[in-house]
Amino acid sequence: MSHSIADIAAALGLEAQGETDLRVSGVAEPAMAAPEQLALAMKPDFAAQIGQGQAHAAMLWDGADWQSYGLRAAILAKRPRHALSGLSAMMDPGAGYAAGIHPSAVIDPSAELGEGVSVGPFTVIGAGARIGAGSVIGPQCHVGWDSVLGEGALLHSGVTIGARVTIGARFIAQPGAVLGGDGFSFVTPEPSGVEKVRETLGKEGDAQAQVWARIHSLGGITVGDDVEIGANACIDRGTVRDTRVGNGTKIDNLVQVGHNVVVGENCLLCGQVGIAGSTRLGNNVVLGGQTGVVDNIFVGDNVITGAGTMLMANVPAGRAMLGYPATKMDSHVESYKGLRRLPRLFRDVAELKKAVSKLAGNE
Repeated sequence: MSHSIADIAAALGLEAQGETDLRVSGVAEPAMAAPEQLALAMKPDFAAQIGQGQAHAAMLWDGADWQSYGLRAAILAKRPRHALSGLSAMMDPGAGYAAGIHPSAVIDPSAELGEGVSVGPFTVIGAGARIGAGSVIGPQCHVGWDSVLGEGALLHSGVTIGARVTIGARFIAQPGAVLGGDGFSFVTPEPSGVEKVRETLGKEGDAQAQVWARIHSLGGITVGDDVEIGANACIDRGTVRDTRVGNGTKIDNLVQVGHNVVVGENCLLCGQVGIAGSTRLGNNVVLGGQTGVVDNIFVGDNVITGAGTMLMANVPAGRAMLGYPATKMDSHVESYKGLRRLPRLFRDVAELKKAVSKLAGNE
């Protein structure tokens, strides 16, 4: 499918210049663009590569001198990367999932499927499940007993939705995501070594080795609208109450959200984030890759962490955090700079000691 430059600009609410009837059928990086592709030259550094490719048209920043790059047409955007959101949606060919119900799918008679639902091969939909209109359930997926998917959901191959999971509209799950596994919750008959260490910060005391008893997960999961879950990410069901994920939150690959966790609205959880049980995240929280969050703490609205941060205590709203254990980002950077200066400081001190020693010897 091809689009004219004028149609693309109109759909995105942007300005088109030049030969706007020129048609493109895809997008590409500037140096690799073919004549029928729109070059994505979001910055001057990228635009400098246009001459290495064959693009006749490009998306550029507002005010760019597009003609100087030898282009025949251009789309200009004040925030090109945001414009890429709509552009990529127009150009996305999809995953190729067929319409209708595949003959190999197993659907319990009590399950309810809305109008236009697509179900791929070898998918299982359990008793009492309800799937909203226009949803696409890819191959080898599982939707568990009494679970609910809102309208317009998209489950890519191999997604597992456990029992008693409630998900809002326009949900997207990438391959291998799991929602509804039991929480990692175990207890010993008497206080364990782990509990003793936590109390004493290092000593087990008289704690003895014991057998772990399983605490079953009686709660479910509640997920809001417009949530996306990355590949092989996992969200555990709650122990008694539901684990919750708010509207608009996006969760990257390999993220672990523990039992009873509450994630606010419009949060961004990047790759390999781990959130321990019963922690609460406010709205618009951004956790950088490999951020760890201990159990039973609260992270306020608009908190941002750098990659590899370990949050071990409550974090007030609006803080930027970094390090292990986490401190305010500016304080952590200053501490790191000081650490880098230590070898030079040691050399200076050694030289001063030598100088003082010589002076003392002369006396």
